[in-house]
Amino acid sequence: MSLGDPNQGMSKSTTNSCLSPRTKGPAPFLSKTYALLEECEYEEEGAETADNSKKIVSWNAEGTRFVVWSPAEFSELTLPRYFKHNNLSSFIRQLNTYQGFKKTSSKRWEFENEKFRRGCKHMLVEITRKKTEASAFPAFLKASHEDQINTSVEENSNRQTLMEENENLRREKVELQTQIAQFKALEIKLLDCLAQHMGNTNHKERRLC
Repeated sequence: MSLGDPNQGMSKSTTNSCLSPRTKGPAPFLSKTYALLEECEYEEEGAETADNSKKIVSWNAEGTRFVVWSPAEFSELTLPRYFKHNNLSSFIRQLNTYQGFKKTSSKRWEFENEKFRRGCKHMLVEITRKKTEASAFPAFLKASHEDQINTSVEENSNRQTLMEENENLRREKVELQTQIAQFKALEIKLLDCLAQHMGNTNHKERRLC
C-alpha cells in the first residue's frame, strides 16, 4: 500500500490558506475609540446608580453621536488609558483623518459619523481614511485654536488685574505703616506730656507740705 507523498497534504493546505481572502478589520484608532465609549458608558451607568457622578464622554441618547462632556478629564483620565497621549486636539485631529466624522455642535465637543453608531461595531470597517491634504485643517480645530487664544488673552488680562490689585495693596500697606509710625510718635509725645504734668503736680504738692 502506497503512503503517497507526505508533503502533498501540507502543500494543499498551504495553497488554500494563501488563496483564502484575509478578513479586513477596522482601524485600531476607531476600535479603541469605540471601546472607550462602550467602557465609559458602562462605568458611568454604574456610577450614576450609586452617586449620579458627572459624565466624561458618552453616546447621545439615540446612540448616533458621541459627546466629550468634560474635555479636561477626558484628556487627563480617559485618553492615556487607550492612546499614548493625553491631548484632546491630537485625538480630534486623528478623528478627522477618517471619512464622515463631523462636529455637530458649537457649544460642546459632539461628533457624528453615520457609520459610527452605538451597537453597530461591525460598521467600523466601512470607515476609511481621507486622502491626505496638506492644507486640510478642520474648522472645529480652528475653533479650538481660537478658544485657546481667547483663553490666553483672558489669562493675561486676569494676571494684569491681579498685578494692579497687588500694587494697590502694597501702597495701602505703606500708608498704614506710615500712619502707625505717626500714631506711635504721637503716643510718645502724649506720654512725655503726661510725665511732665505728673512731675509738676508732685513738685507743687511738696512745696505745699
